Amino acid sequence: MNPLDSPQLIDNVDARTKLAGSNKMELLLFTLGTHETFGINVFKVREVCPTPPITLTPNMPYGAEGVISLRGSIIPVISLAKFIKLEKVPEGLGQTMIVTEFSRHTQGFLVQDVDRIIRVDWDRVKPPENMLAGQEGLITAITELDDGRLVSILDVERVLAEVLGEKPLPLMPQMEHAREVTVFFADDSAVARKEIVMVLDKLGLNYIQANDGKEAWDKLANLAKRAGTEGRPLREQIQLILVDAEMPEMDGYVLTKNIKTDSRFAGIPVIMHSSLSSEANKTMGQRVGVDAYVAKFDPAVLADTLITFLKR
Repeated sequence: MNPLDSPQLIDNVDARTKLAGSNKMELLLFTLGTHETFGINVFKVREVCPTPPITLTPNMPYGAEGVISLRGSIIPVISLAKFIKLEKVPEGLGQTMIVTEFSRHTQGFLVQDVDRIIRVDWDRVKPPENMLAGQEGLITAITELDDGRLVSILDVERVLAEVLGEKPLPLMPQMEHAREVTVFFADDSAVARKEIVMVLDKLGLNYIQANDGKEAWDKLANLAKRAGTEGRPLREQIQLILVDAEMPEMDGYVLTKNIKTDSRFAGIPVIMHSSLSSEANKTMGQRVGVDAYVAKFDPAVLADTLITFLKR
C-alpha cells in the first residue's frame, strides 16, 4: 500500500481499534533524505500529501517553516530535518508532507518520502540506548524490520512541545491529606513525564514512575506481591494509576488490561493520558477498561481529572 494513493490515510479506523489489548501498533515509515528510516504511529497521521505553498510568517519558532491553508484551516508546517540537525538538506526534502493530529493540534511535518505502513508488536519496540536517546532526546524508541533495517520512532510530542513552547502551569488547589496519596504513572516521553511530575508536585501528591509499559507492569506486580505478603490491599499504597497509550515493549492498552483483570488492583482507577486523543483511541481505552481518558499537554484538565478520582 502506498499511503499517497489515498487522500485519507486512516481509511479503516474500526479495524485498527481492534488492536487495543493486542500489544500491536501500526507505523507509517518515512525518510528525511538520510539512510535512516523513521516511523510515526498511524493514529497520529491524518493524511499524506504533496506539500502546498508555504506562507512565511514573522517570529516563527525554530523548526517551523511557516503555515499553509489546508481545507479551510491554517496549520503550521514543521521541518523534522532541522530537529535532527541535518547538516545538508537533501534535494527533494519537503516535497511530501505528513499531516498529523495529536495533543489536540494539527500540523504538517516535512519529509522526503513516505514508504509504507507496517504492523509491529510493541515487545519488538525497544527504548533507545542511553547514548542514542541523549542525542537531542528526539528518538523515543527503535524497532527492527524483517529485512534487518532499524526504524527510529521520533518523539514528535517533544518536537511539538518545542515549537509551541511550554505552557505555564495554572493555579491548582491543594488536596487535603495529599501526602497520604500516591499516584503511579508510566510514560516513555521525557516531555510528558516532566509535565506529569510538575502537576503532581503542584497537587502535593506522592508518585512512583516508570518509563515504559513493561517496567510499569513489573513494578506494579512487585508492589502487589509485597502488599499481599503484608496482608493489606494494594489500594492502600497506590490510589491511582496513570498510563500512556504508546510505550515500548508493552503499550498502555495491554498494561491496563493486565491491571483490570488482576483482582489485586481492585478499587484502583486507571487513567489513560495520551496524545492520541481521537474518539477511536478513547474507544480503544474503554475496551480495556480505563476509567478516564485525558489528552496530553493540558495540565489543568489532568489535575482536575486526578482530583476528581482521588476524592472518590
